[in-house]
Amino acid sequence: MILAPEHGLFGAQQDQERSKDYYDRRRKMWVYSLYGKKLVPDMSTSKKIDTLVIDVQDIGTRYYTFVWSAVLLIQHMAQLNKKVIILDRPNPLNGTTIEGPVLTMSHRSFVGLYPIPVRHGLTIAELCNFINTEYDIGADIEVIPMKGWHRRFFYHDTGLHWTIPSPNMPSYTTAFVYPGMCLLEGTNVSEGRGTTRPFELFGAPWIDPFQLVRTLQNKHLAGAAFRPTVFIPTFHKFKNELCGGAHIYITDIKKFEPVVTGLTIIKVIRDLYRHRFAWRKPPYEFEKHKLPFDILIGNEWVRKAIENGVSINTIQKRWQKDLNQFKKMRKKYLLYT
Repeated sequence: MILAPEHGLFGAQQDQERSKDYYDRRRKMWVYSLYGKKLVPDMSTSKKIDTLVIDVQDIGTRYYTFVWSAVLLIQHMAQLNKKVIILDRPNPLNGTTIEGPVLTMSHRSFVGLYPIPVRHGLTIAELCNFINTEYDIGADIEVIPMKGWHRRFFYHDTGLHWTIPSPNMPSYTTAFVYPGMCLLEGTNVSEGRGTTRPFELFGAPWIDPFQLVRTLQNKHLAGAAFRPTVFIPTFHKFKNELCGGAHIYITDIKKFEPVVTGLTIIKVIRDLYRHRFAWRKPPYEFEKHKLPFDILIGNEWVRKAIENGVSINTIQKRWQKDLNQFKKMRKKYLLYT
């Protein structure tokens, strides 16, 4: 049998589009959805599993749901005393840099089940091993490691071709801006879904693109540049409406800080358009009560700090202690140099 996470077996379904189980006639096997009415197979289905093999491309960002489908399956297999084999894959954002606040357990959701930072710097096997051990899941996990991958590698260093894991992750550049630009999902600003450059284009009908870009350029964000633009989403937020906004470019991948950049963009838009900007209301990713922005960033204090005019630099300093602690904890789970 095949167990398919969000976006389906072929990565064709849009975000938050629930899918159903179906029989694949070509492969002559059932494909069970991990993103439908249930997030894990029912017990009658699970008992048919001898060994679970996990082979998914993570994006190196806490809110990308593939890893949480993997973790929920690992928990499930631990309860059934079934073995798990993980075929490891590169972290496209490199395996050294970590960024963003560590999630607080009060804000657990399907975009973050355990306390890790937004950008965690681990491969999917390392991350699953970390969670399995640190949080006493107790699953029997065997890792099939990669050959030739080094922690300093960005995706373009691997020599591999980018394979699209989901419809709105069309390129490696998309993946690299995603840790910050996905935070726009928690607002009423378009993150570019419905365009050919999701997460690289962003805006809203009420934004003046030239005013926005002028303000952003004055922030001197490391490794980033912005171009004023207009776009018309074909679906999602502001479908068929003309939006003013910006196109973000990475000018120095080693200096670029996606989470800091994403938070700065949100703060600038909120400051410029205070009477139009709003935080998105739930439900979002199976969470019916907490604000989507809060479960994405992993707490409520970041949002409150933005609302109270606190600088992004001050916000960044506040999360650094937990980030340093996480970096120490993860050392013994690193499989590559």
